[in-house]
Amino acid sequence: MEAVVLEKKGLIRIRDIDIRENMGPDDVRIAVRAVGVCGSDVHYYTHGGVGPYVVREPMVLGHEASGIVLEVGKHVDTLRPGDPVCMEPGIPDMKSRAARLGLYNLDPSLTFWATPPIHGCLRESVVHPASFTYRLPPSVSLGEGALVEPFAVGLQAAKKAGITPGDTAVVTGAGTIGLMTCLAALGGGCSRIIISDRLQPKLDLAATLGPIVGVNIQKQDLKEIVAEYTDGWGADIVFEASGNGEAIQGTFDLLRPGGCVVLVGSPLEQVQLPIVTAQAKEARIETVFRYANVYDRALSLMESGAVNVKPFITKTYPFNRSVEASEYAAENHPETVKIQIIRE
Repeated sequence: MEAVVLEKKGLIRIRDIDIRENMGPDDVRIAVRAVGVCGSDVHYYTHGGVGPYVVREPMVLGHEASGIVLEVGKHVDTLRPGDPVCMEPGIPDMKSRAARLGLYNLDPSLTFWATPPIHGCLRESVVHPASFTYRLPPSVSLGEGALVEPFAVGLQAAKKAGITPGDTAVVTGAGTIGLMTCLAALGGGCSRIIISDRLQPKLDLAATLGPIVGVNIQKQDLKEIVAEYTDGWGADIVFEASGNGEAIQGTFDLLRPGGCVVLVGSPLEQVQLPIVTAQAKEARIETVFRYANVYDRALSLMESGAVNVKPFITKTYPFNRSVEASEYAAENHPETVKIQIIRE
């Protein structure tokens, strides 16, 4: 089938590729309609790998997806042909210990679209387990459905934070995941978010989403702003979503005594944590690796109108311009949040 293939570092082509997927009784076949270009896709393109995951042979890109059900297995009674759906891209071994504990995102044998050597979903169709395929409500478009995946990361962060209604939170980094974390934290009960970045257009966008204060760290002192809004006490929660080493090290300076730091962004290099500073505040430290058991909650929040992800869709490209879309994403335009590739 026709697919967007990362041949090697720096080379993407649209071409036919032979992908054989057996349709099981618990599976569905889906025509892919919308796929978001993720930062990991860009990093595989520009660097040839992300941490231990290295592209050693041609790989189909894409994991943020929605589509239309074409066919259902004989045991599937929750979906039918014609249903618009989004797909959770990580498939665990449901008999594994991690899955039995509800931690299926941590299953060592989990396969995840567009993580070498697993092919992604930027292709004509995919076969996927029905249990990891979710019908979109009528009020959620296919484009929004493809944003459930990054929103699920933010929701996992909010869940790990253990938000108490009325909390004040800081989010460092206003990329896609940082912005999604803002929405998730507000949906979870935070009364105010302070978000920091160097890119003013993204901070301006964040300010339109609710009670969110944008702080441009090139012009303002984030610690002073947090102190101002919390009467010097500090934030209840700090979500670190940038992956920047300096930002990670500074998280505890923004936190109140007994508060929680949630590490969401993934640094490219080892980072030293100021353990004594954390200890002096008895800070709780949580980490996030993708998500588990939140996709249905993400859709419920979107359906209810409690969160609106539409403003994050900055630019769309037709499938035949996928290479151009990838190149544009790699240029890291400051006003760009999410680029999507659409197949009619």
